[in-house]
Amino acid sequence: MAAISMRNIVKRYGDGYQAVDNVSLDIADGEFVILVGPSGCGKSTLLRMIVGLEDITSGDMMIGEKRVNKLAPRDRNLAMVFQNYALYPHLTVFENIAFPLRLRSTPDDEVREQVNKAAALLQLTEHLDRRPANLSGGQRQRVAMGRAIVRQADAFLFDEPLSNLDAKLRGQMRTEIARMQKRLGITTVYVTHDQTEAMTLGDRIAVLRKGVMQQVGSARQLYEEPANLFVAGFIGSPPMNFLPGRMRGGRIETPFGTVPATGPRLSRVGDRDLVILGLRPEHFEDLAIVPAERRGHGQSFTVDVDVTEWLGNGLYAYVPYEAPAEVTQQLEELERELDSEQMRTQLVVALDVSSRIRSGTKAELWFDPQRMHVFDAATGENLTRDPDRVFEEDQPA
Repeated sequence: MAAISMRNIVKRYGDGYQAVDNVSLDIADGEFVILVGPSGCGKSTLLRMIVGLEDITSGDMMIGEKRVNKLAPRDRNLAMVFQNYALYPHLTVFENIAFPLRLRSTPDDEVREQVNKAAALLQLTEHLDRRPANLSGGQRQRVAMGRAIVRQADAFLFDEPLSNLDAKLRGQMRTEIARMQKRLGITTVYVTHDQTEAMTLGDRIAVLRKGVMQQVGSARQLYEEPANLFVAGFIGSPPMNFLPGRMRGGRIETPFGTVPATGPRLSRVGDRDLVILGLRPEHFEDLAIVPAERRGHGQSFTVDVDVTEWLGNGLYAYVPYEAPAEVTQQLEELERELDSEQMRTQLVVALDVSSRIRSGTKAELWFDPQRMHVFDAATGENLTRDPDRVFEEDQPA
C-alpha cells in the first residue's frame, strides 16, 4: 500500500483546453477517496494521470515517496477497475482473475491460492469455471475487482465501475466495494458522477468543477458546510433550495417573508443588497405538527402549494416563487452544469409522512433560520460556512 500525493497537477491538451487546473490533493495510506463532479469536470482525467494513462502537463504525482510522472503504467503497481469490466470472454472466471499473475509467471500453487482467496472475498467461488457471458453485470464487475485484488497493488483505482449496472445492483455493489476496501485496507481512489455513491462510499470526497478542486472533506462536511453554491447544489438529493434574499439591519428578506439574521452564522454576513439563501428540503416542517415548545425557535410562513408527492416514507411539496434575473441566471447555469432538477423558481420541501398538506392548498411551513446558508450572489461563496467546524466522525477513534 502507499499514499498518493498530487501537487499542483495540470493537464492541458494540444488545442489549449485545460482539463485539470492546479489540483493538489493528499491521499493517506489506506484511505478511500472519491473524485466526484459532473461530466467534463476532470475527475477521470485526474485518475488516468495517477495510473499513467495520461501525461501530466505540469505538477508532481507522488506514489509513496516516489515521483512517478515519467513512469509507465506497468511500473506504478496500481490496479484499475473500469466501467466496462474489460474481461476476456474466452477465459473462465478463474483465468480472468488469474491473468495478472500469469503475466508475472507466478507458480500455479500460488495462483490457485490467491484466486481462491479473492473469489471467496467476492462471493465468486461457485462461478470460477464459468465464462463472463454467463454472468450478471454485478458478477462481471466482481470478477474485474478480483483481478485487481490478486495484483497486490499499492492502490486501487475505480473509474465509474457501477455505471453500467441497474439501480438495485449499484446499491449492492456499493456495499461490496466498501466492505472489500475496509477488509483489505488498501489506498483507493474512486471516480463517479453519482453523488449518492460519493456520500456512501468514501472517507473523503473531492468535488471538481471544470478542472478546479472546489472542496475536499467528509460527506457530512460537504453536506453541512459546503464551500460554495456549486458544492451545495451537487451534494444532496433533492438538492438544496436556493432563494433570493436581502440582508438589512439584522433581518433577511426572503420571497416568503422576513426572518431575523441572528446567531453567529448569519450575523457575520452583514448588510447586502442581494444574496442567495440556501435551505435543505428536510429543514422545513409542517407547522401543524411542530411541537408548541419548538415553534418559538423558528420561523413560520404561509405558502401556496403547487404539487405534492407522497412516497410512503415521506412527502414532498413543491412551492413556486419569483426570483430576480441575477439569481435565475446563475441558477440556470448551475442546473445545466449539474444536469439537475429545477433549482430556480420552486421550493422543494421534504415533510414528515404524517403531514396533511396537499396539492393546490395553502399551507403553513416552519424552519429554523439558523440552518440557513447565505451565498454571495456574484461569486457563489458560502458566507456562513464554518471551515473549522469539527464533526465527530473526523475525530480519531
